[in-house]
Amino acid sequence: MNEKFSKEIARMRRIEGQARGIAKMMEEGRYCIDIINQMTAMEAALRSAKAKILSIHAAHCIEDAVQNGDSAEQRQKFDELINLFGKVGR
Repeated sequence: MNEKFSKEIARMRRIEGQARGIAKMMEEGRYCIDIINQMTAMEAALRSAKAKILSIHAAHCIEDAVQNGDSAEQRQKFDELINLFGKVGR
């Protein structure tokens, strides 16, 4: 297991469990508001995991590109972030 992602892998497994739980609630015909509340909690957990992965990316990948002085790699990392923020904004 990649050490830098170990906590986020565990978080993703919990989110996976939440998704299964929501599907089960739907199969059981549970109250819609309860289902939506669980979906909202899962979305919040996913946003938190995404923010942490972005932080890891900044701390490792981008920092490496800046430190090694490779302007092409720096440009690539910058472009990746711009594209990511464009997707997030949609």
